[in-house]
Parts: sequence; C-alpha cells; structure tokens
Amino acid sequence: MGTEIERKFLLIGDAWRENARGTLLRQGYISTQPGRTVRVRTANSQGYLTLKGKTTGISRCEFEYPIPLDDANMLLDQLCEQPILEKIRYLVDYKGFIWEVDEFLGDNAGLLIAEIELEAENQSFAKPEWLGEEVSGDRRYFNSSLSRYPFLRWGKNV
Repeated sequence: MGTEIERKFLLIGDAWRENARGTLLRQGYISTQPGRTVRVRTANSQGYLTLKGKTTGISRCEFEYPIPLDDANMLLDQLCEQPILEKIRYLVDYKGFIWEVDEFLGDNAGLLIAEIELEAENQSFAKPEWLGEEVSGDRRYFNSSLSRYPFLRWGKNV
C-alpha cells in the first residue's frame, strides 16, 4: 500500500518561477465520495488512474497506475464529473526537496498552491521564502473540492 504524506501552502510572489519546469495537467474525478477519490489525469503523453483514501492528519493511502493516454482522455470526457480541472504543474528544487507548484487555470485561475511530499508527518524541511499560509488541512484546497467548487466562485452562492 502506498501512503501519501503531503503539506500544501499558498504562495507569496513569483520567486519560485526561476528555473521552474511546467507541464499541463488535465484531471477529473470518477468518485469524490468522503474517504475515497478516484482520479484520472493526463500529463504529457501519459495517462494515470489514481485512488486515494481518507486523509488522516496529512497522510492518506494512495495508489497510482499508468494507463494509455487514449483511455485517460476517454475517461476524462465520458466518465469523469465535469468540469475537468486544468493546471500547470511546475517542479521546483529547493534545498533537497522537489516542490510541486500548481498554477490553476479556468474556473480556478489565480490560485497557486505549493505541495511537498514527505516520508513522515514530522519530517522537517526548509521553507522557501515564497511560501505563504499552510492550507494542508483546508479541504477547499483539495483538487477534488476545486473541481466541484472552483476558486473563482468562492464567496458566491454555488
């Protein structure tokens, strides 16, 4: 069983962009039931099917499998809840860790989130100066939540 231990932060400024490499991701959800999600994602010429369990603290079980790109696109178009989430994911090296910075597009435009995956919940790491508020425990910032309640609609009746 795989375990994902992840912390999420909002960003301050654009200093993280220096030397960042970006990839367009499209992802959708077949299931967003409490305690489990089933996600389909495309990145470059590869598709992925990911299953995630209930989050406890900043950990949850995670299983991810590569699938053919054509299958992933068909699942995104025909089986996933709409709309599909789109974002550019940048990989940023900082003091021995790879940060994933997601720049959201479409109905989530303007939202930037940095994530770091850890080996243990109490693992220490150097925080870059471009990190803002931690939002690890705020469900609004989960991608599955952003697909149903986009950032641009926050504060409005949805």
